[in-house]
Amino acid sequence: MKERLVALLSAHMGKIFGSLLGLILGWIIIAYGVLKGLFVVVCVAAGAFFGALLDSPKESDGFFRRFLR
Repeated sequence: MKERLVALLSAHMGKIFGSLLGLILGWIIIAYGVLKGLFVVVCVAAGAFFGALLDSPKESDGFFRRFLR
């Protein structure tokens, strides 16, 4: 039973992730308004982008050297 559930979840991971992301985005927009909600989404996306750069040091070396000259 557990293996079947894991197989089902892994086969539809993109749909599940997209649905949860849409649910969270919808809740943020309803709770805070469109502009504040979009601001939160942009901040989260920027944080994820810079976090990904820090996780991969080979690619981020050139990025940080440009700004720290």
